[in-house]
Amino acid sequence: MNCNLNDIIKNSNKILLLSHMNPDGDTLGSMCALYSMIYNRFKKKVDMNVVSNIPFNYKFIPNIYQAQRYFDKSLVYDLVITLDVAAIDRVMDSKILFDKAKCTINIDHHKTNPGFGDYQIINPNASSCGEVLFDCFKDEDWNFNKDSAICLYTAIMTDTGNFRFENTSSKTLRAAADLVDFGANPNYIYKMCYETKSKNFVMFQNYCINKATYLNDNKIAYTTVYKKDLEKFSAGDDYTDGLAETLRAIDTTEVSFVAKEVDTKLTKISMRSKGVDVANICSKFGGGGHTFAAGCTIKANVEDAIEKLLKEIKL
Repeated sequence: MNCNLNDIIKNSNKILLLSHMNPDGDTLGSMCALYSMIYNRFKKKVDMNVVSNIPFNYKFIPNIYQAQRYFDKSLVYDLVITLDVAAIDRVMDSKILFDKAKCTINIDHHKTNPGFGDYQIINPNASSCGEVLFDCFKDEDWNFNKDSAICLYTAIMTDTGNFRFENTSSKTLRAAADLVDFGANPNYIYKMCYETKSKNFVMFQNYCINKATYLNDNKIAYTTVYKKDLEKFSAGDDYTDGLAETLRAIDTTEVSFVAKEVDTKLTKISMRSKGVDVANICSKFGGGGHTFAAGCTIKANVEDAIEKLLKEIKL
């Protein structure tokens, strides 16, 4: 359904913005950008809800401290907007607020997004939700400010792997250039996102890479993350970020993944590839994402989940 973001926000008083679980730079940057733009244009303060801890390296994002982890389930919002949420279950308990809202908007870029919500602004050709929002703001003549520029640049930069992934287009780079003109500092944002890792984070990632398994003449590379591993390093959920990309970077690797223990009957999978459609593979387990970067949750322990996943990888 067509969506005039300007008119819907103008006619809504109580507004909530939602990010997805295990938030990355795209969902957080997009959420905070929209928060900033709504206040700048309409002088309306909105609520922001995160359903997982915010990774340390994203705490520089303007207005991020306005985001709340916990919420009042009795609240009813005029408008709830999801940012970078590929499937509504990825907002977890916040779905209660989404379902009760008078109006809902789904803003995203994942090709596997089923189109939930009253209105959808979904562009699978965009590099990121940040780029989708950038286009919305330009199309509706919203004035960018420095805070929104920093937020959107962060969203786009992180979802393109600092502009090196396959989803980086000339249009993406032009959007990033415009955001620099609006006040985003590429050097500062890069350092905050990629050069603020703790020693413990680096040691944990080295541990996971060192115990990786390689199959099919090293075409498949994967590592496992058990709860005991996280406890050993006092690691947060974000400590696994980038592991699948590191394994994919090996010259022989065609498909990489991380199998992370949620509990004894549930395993979270993060997949990457150089040419295989991993979104299609993950969709068989109720997940999805992008062609070369996707994820899912398999109802099995780690060992069984890996066995199920390997049967679906055709090389």
